[in-house]
Amino acid sequence: MGAVQPAKPVARRPVVRPVAADAEPDGPPCPACGTPNLPGRRFCRRCAAPLQPKEEAAPLPWWRTVWPFRRRVRSGSGRALRRTLMALAVVAVLIGGYLLVPAGRYVYEDVRDKLGKTAEISPDKVTASADTPGHPAKSVTDGLSNRYWAAPGPGAALTFTFDRPFRMVGVVVYPGSSTKPEEFGRTARPTEIEMVVTKEDGGTETVLLKLNDKPGKFTERTRISDAVSVRMVVKAAVGQGEGRPIAVGEVEFYRRA
Repeated sequence: MGAVQPAKPVARRPVVRPVAADAEPDGPPCPACGTPNLPGRRFCRRCAAPLQPKEEAAPLPWWRTVWPFRRRVRSGSGRALRRTLMALAVVAVLIGGYLLVPAGRYVYEDVRDKLGKTAEISPDKVTASADTPGHPAKSVTDGLSNRYWAAPGPGAALTFTFDRPFRMVGVVVYPGSSTKPEEFGRTARPTEIEMVVTKEDGGTETVLLKLNDKPGKFTERTRISDAVSVRMVVKAAVGQGEGRPIAVGEVEFYRRA
C-alpha cells in the first residue's frame, strides 16, 4: 500500500465476499438476473433491480381521452372516429334545438341578428284609426322630417302591413313634429306606444315602447320572426292641450339583411 499524503485520507475499499451456497435464500427469483432473494426484499441482492415493479395503470376509456375529459391520449385509440362522432352529435343537438325547442331557435336567431347586417324595409300600406286634417298616416313613412302623423288623443293607432313576412330585428320611432329642439315642443308627444306584431301563422307578439321625451330617434330591438303587420297604439303622451295633437314624425322598420 502506497504512502498516504497528509490531510488526504484514503478510504478503505469494500471487500466483496462471495455468498455461501448454503446461505442462498430460497425466494422469488430476480426478474432481471434470476438470483433468488429473501421474501420481502424490494431490490435484488445481486443486481439491485426492482423486485416488485409497479403495475401499469389500466387503459382509460375512450371518452376520457377527449376534451374536456382528456387526461392522456393513447396511441391507436381511434381518435379520428371519435372526433367525427362527436361532431355529428353536436350538429344533431343544434338542429334538434332549432327545430324542436323554441328557446334553442330563439338563441340561434338572436346570434344571427347580432352577427348579420340590417336593412330598412318599407310597409306596403299604412292606415290610421284617426288623424288630424293635414297630417295623415302616410306621413310617418315619407322620409320627411317636416311632416308627421297627428293623433287626436291616446287610443289612436297606426297599422302597417307588409307584402311578405320578414324578421323584424328593430324599430325606430321619431316622436314629435320635428327633430329640431325649437320645434319639438309645439305639439304633444307620445311617451308610450303599444306595438302589436302579427305573424304569418296568425300569432301575435306585443311590445311596449317607452319613448324618451326628447327630439330625435328612439330605437327598440324587437327580434320577431315572420312579421306581416304591425299595429301601434298611442297609450300615453305629454304636452296635450287644445289644438295640440299627438305627433309622430317617422316610423322605420329594420329586417335582417
